[in-house]
This record gives sequence, C-alpha cells and structure tokens, in this order.
Amino acid sequence: MINDLNPDGLTEDFEVPTPNVRSSVLAKVLEWCEHHKHTVFPDDDDEDAKKSAPVDEWDRNFLKVDQEMLYEIMLAANYLNIRPLLDAGCKTVAEMIRNKSPEELRRTFNIVNDFSPEEEAAIRRENEWAEDR
Repeated sequence: MINDLNPDGLTEDFEVPTPNVRSSVLAKVLEWCEHHKHTVFPDDDDEDAKKSAPVDEWDRNFLKVDQEMLYEIMLAANYLNIRPLLDAGCKTVAEMIRNKSPEELRRTFNIVNDFSPEEEAAIRRENEWAEDR
C-alpha cells in the first residue's frame, strides 16, 4: 500500500496491483526506484537521447543478476511503466548479444539448435545478404 496526498493535502492509501511480479523482483524494482528518485531522465519524446545514452555504472552493476531475474525485472518495469528501468534492461540484454556468433548466443541464452545441417545451410543461403563481409 502506498500513501499519497490527495488535492486536499490528506494522506490517502491506495494499492498498486502487482499480481505478476514476485516479491523478490518487486524489491529489486523498489531498490532501483529509491536510488533514482532524484534522477532526471530524458523525455520519452527524445528517442535519440535515450538510445544513445549508455547504461550508467550503478545500473550496470544493479542489473548484474542471473538472466531470469533480469528478464523479470524488465517485465515488471514494463508492467509498472518504469520506462528508464526497462530501457536499462534492454540495453543490458543488447550488450549480452553484441558481437556474438550464433553458437555463442545459443550458449549464453541456453538455446538448442534444432536445425538439421541442411536446414541451417538453406537459411544461411537465404540470408547471406545480411552477413557482414
């Protein structure tokens, strides 16, 4: 339950429903919010500033958690509409992906390669236009 002031200046209790957020994840989200309570983030309208802004060091260290927790923090941030936390999580995942081969990505994200060698070769031929050469 959260206490808030109504227009008359009286304290009012209200609940924020979080049925899909585990308590350990919510505790992490609240820790992030407490740390950033005075932080000024770029406006949602300034997409270029948000995209180019690096993840700050505190957030980078805060998001050094196992993948399941990272994804749950991102889902909670999305559900609770905490855009800066969601952006930091997405950038963290993007860093995990950057410059990795398909094999490295499979190991990082525990993805089973269920393509036969023939299917994989066909997919490579179809998409060779996307390869860096």
